[in-house]
Amino acid sequence: MLNSQGQFDYESSGKQYSGSRRADPRISAYIWEVLGEAKTVLNIGAGAGSYEPMDRYVIAIEPSEVMRKQRPPQLPPSIKCSADLLPLDDKSIDAAMAILTVHHWPDRAKGLREVRRVTKGPIVIMSFDSSAPTEFWMFDYCPEMKTIEQKRYGDIHSITDHLPGTHKVIPIPVPIDCSDRFQVALYARPHDFLNPEIRSAQSAWKFLPSGAEERFVQKLKADLESGVWEKKYGHLKQQPFINCQLRLIINWP
Repeated sequence: MLNSQGQFDYESSGKQYSGSRRADPRISAYIWEVLGEAKTVLNIGAGAGSYEPMDRYVIAIEPSEVMRKQRPPQLPPSIKCSADLLPLDDKSIDAAMAILTVHHWPDRAKGLREVRRVTKGPIVIMSFDSSAPTEFWMFDYCPEMKTIEQKRYGDIHSITDHLPGTHKVIPIPVPIDCSDRFQVALYARPHDFLNPEIRSAQSAWKFLPSGAEERFVQKLKADLESGVWEKKYGHLKQQPFINCQLRLIINWP
């Protein structure tokens, strides 16, 4: 469900996130390596706390009450706030992280500038580069999804152009047994897409034209039953990782 501004409405549709979207330790390792020796970390769009390090002081920012309530008790409570107006002094945080969140920000440019303002060290952002090639089969079943995702994520420059300093972009291979069930993580588990609870923790479905999600489900279900999916894409079940559009964008001042 979308809110009045056309953004994903976590208050009504985000209740399944903590169960379906659990941090994968291999992806966490990429993020935590960038954080390095930082003692204080800002986590913007913290959600239910996935990928948040527990061995340092974290300030978690999350505007959605539903998401804040899903944070586990061992993590600090998050602050109700958005990325474009951070209640922090200039250069007051050692490092910052923003994991699969910038595509939700109403004003991405302003939010990124704010994060850079308050962060004196590295910023690590995990997002998708919609202009990059992918082995994932989703767009073959739901071409509308490609248009939606290109609009929501943009390319890497839609992030780096608003962060002064130097950048490094790292492709992230997604493991076949990834515990964070975003869409491409299910590349070898197509039956999971037939579960509405799993789809409800993947925000892109709410942006599709009316009827597109149901057409996707029916086509995928039919191809799984007939063996068509297996014939076309069954080889992916033998791939321990998939090359896709997931990227880690690192910015240094």
